[in-house]
Amino acid sequence: MADYFYLVQMDVPAEFEDDFNRIYDTQHIPNILKAPGVHSCTRYRLESSDLAGVARYAAIYEIDSPGIPESDGWKSESEKGDWPTHIRPHTTNRSHHVFKRIP
Repeated sequence: MADYFYLVQMDVPAEFEDDFNRIYDTQHIPNILKAPGVHSCTRYRLESSDLAGVARYAAIYEIDSPGIPESDGWKSESEKGDWPTHIRPHTTNRSHHVFKRIP
């Protein structure tokens, strides 16, 4: 188990949802998992919240250190496939958080 996790949340318009999920699962995750210091990714879809405006989709990446999402390896892998051109431009309400495991 990694000491950090990186939480990414976002929305995508309904007309892009099928492509979003397909590309995220078949291209984006496999590419990001090639970046040094990235161990796993698990995706979630929001079912309920007590806070208005929470993004519908979340991905949790287990990472070695808080700087991994800003690393050259991460950035390089995130620019591969259809993600940067076909999906990323349509995502909204994005947020990014790094959490450290409490020993």
